[in-house]
Amino acid sequence: MPAEPAQSEVFFYHLTRRRLEQVLPGLLSRTLEQGWRAIVRAGSAERLDHLDRLLWSFAEESFLPHATASLGFADRQPIYLTVGDDAPNQPDLLFLTDGVTAEPASLRAFRRTCVLFDDRDHEAKHRARAFWKAVVAADLAATYFAERESGGWEKKAESKG
Repeated sequence: MPAEPAQSEVFFYHLTRRRLEQVLPGLLSRTLEQGWRAIVRAGSAERLDHLDRLLWSFAEESFLPHATASLGFADRQPIYLTVGDDAPNQPDLLFLTDGVTAEPASLRAFRRTCVLFDDRDHEAKHRARAFWKAVVAADLAATYFAERESGGWEKKAESKG
């Protein structure tokens, strides 16, 4: 795990129009533009394989450099995909997908945690609401964003931690 940053924050992204496959590559691209490293935790090995293929092929003219444990050199990867708690690449950001959550105290090891959940998945929405409460109770800064009809994100709620 990376050294604990001065202030950790948790962003909740409520996907109401687009799917994870349409949002995640853009968020990861911006992460790399900042010079940051990321971990993406998926809900299953099958989902991990799907995300792996997505990051290689989401755009005809580019890809996002990444790896999984099976590919090796995990410590050198700017983006590491996993289903576990491993963090071999000294990440700044943690992306939680597919309803995956984490122990709120463990999120302090990251500069930012991004929780992405789909409006069409009622179970994931329920887990995200419960996770919001746990994050706030752990005295972490949290911000909830929902997609705008016109595109982009609208801040709907915030807790300063």
